[in-house]
Amino acid sequence: MRQIVLDTETTGLATSLGHRIIEIACIEMVSRRFTGRKYHCFLNPEREIDEGAEAVHGISRADLENQPRFSDIADEFLEFIKDGELVIHNAEFDVGFLEYELKLMKYPRPEITEHAAVLDTLRLARNLHPGQRNSLDALCKRYDVDASRRNVHGALIDAELLAKVYLAMTGGQAALLLDQEVLEIAKAKNESSHRAPRSDLNLVVIKANEEESAAHEAFLDKMNASGECVWRESND
Repeated sequence: MRQIVLDTETTGLATSLGHRIIEIACIEMVSRRFTGRKYHCFLNPEREIDEGAEAVHGISRADLENQPRFSDIADEFLEFIKDGELVIHNAEFDVGFLEYELKLMKYPRPEITEHAAVLDTLRLARNLHPGQRNSLDALCKRYDVDASRRNVHGALIDAELLAKVYLAMTGGQAALLLDQEVLEIAKAKNESSHRAPRSDLNLVVIKANEEESAAHEAFLDKMNASGECVWRESND
């Protein structure tokens, strides 16, 4: 699967007030591995930047005077994200600004979902951690992602951090699926184990030592966190 982790910086918070994109950053991953391909540019918004927004990202109007306009890079940007899956934190915000820019230039296909799928990591984080803070900063701390280089919000560094957070958030899924598969196999074996007893077997029973027992209990705790632990029930 080809995924593009995306972040933007803007002149303010609302397109309804005419705010524009001033920075776009995309980082490509294929099969959850970084490819080294990036798309990054600053843009001339053709308007002033709110003081509050400038305090967040540190980009001034003067910094952007000689940068291209969104209409100048639209085709190049859309080609980069084409047929991929955009991984965005609070996707509604970034997608809304991208579609606003496309509509301003009267682009014939302004809907981002016509060019790429969209995965919202904020929604994902809220499902995984309900009732907790799920900002990018909070997730970096929760998943031990080093954000020490992030003095201000910049689209490129935020995309890099989001990519690492996303991989950390979703990295346990394979293990959980494996545990579930083990549980199903265990259930099947348990259901098929009711056979007629045999009295002619001379079985040798070797009991586990303390270290082996502790490791076994730790494994059962992990399985129990994923659902019903049939092995522990069968031992009770």
